[in-house]
Amino acid sequence: MTDYKRLSENTFNIQAKTYDTDKNGKHARNLYQYVIDSLSTLKFLEILDVGCGTGEILCSIRKLYPTASLHGIDISQEMLKRAEGKKIKNLRLYLGDAEHLPFQNDKFDLLICTDSFHHYPNPENAVREFYKVLRNGGTLLLADYWKPFPIRQLMNIFIPFSKEGDVKIYSQNEIVNFLTNCKFQNIKYQKINNSSYLVTAQKQE
Repeated sequence: MTDYKRLSENTFNIQAKTYDTDKNGKHARNLYQYVIDSLSTLKFLEILDVGCGTGEILCSIRKLYPTASLHGIDISQEMLKRAEGKKIKNLRLYLGDAEHLPFQNDKFDLLICTDSFHHYPNPENAVREFYKVLRNGGTLLLADYWKPFPIRQLMNIFIPFSKEGDVKIYSQNEIVNFLTNCKFQNIKYQKINNSSYLVTAQKQE
């Protein structure tokens, strides 16, 4: 059985040094501004970035929201070292994965997950964790790969052979179902460019 988490860890440990500038991080960088623009209508104090990588988007968020408490978790130690090196104020970093978040329930007002979801071998487990650590009324911002059918179907045949920890590119219906099954509400899915989507959802109990 493929150990996707170990493959992802190894891949990002190798890519970390140049991820902020080279082609490996280009898709993620293209998503950051869409996520940041979505923050303007939200109220938050505690933010968690799942799959935070080098902390690049958190660096931008810090400049715009200087009083927010920032938290980032990633499976790659080398990525976290890069994030640490940016010396972002009031940022706590954690080594771990999305399916086992080491936080108390109802901790965060906002959870962002950018260009990471297609690496999760058990996506519903990750979404349950997202829901668990968000406070009532908290918001999830999920941005990741999008491809139309049948291109997506063809890519998903070959993705498991990439050896980089990629698992699957999910359809709109799959993403919405993951969120609905885990009790998220007010789900809004939008395609934001030719290869990406952005979803917002809320925890309402």
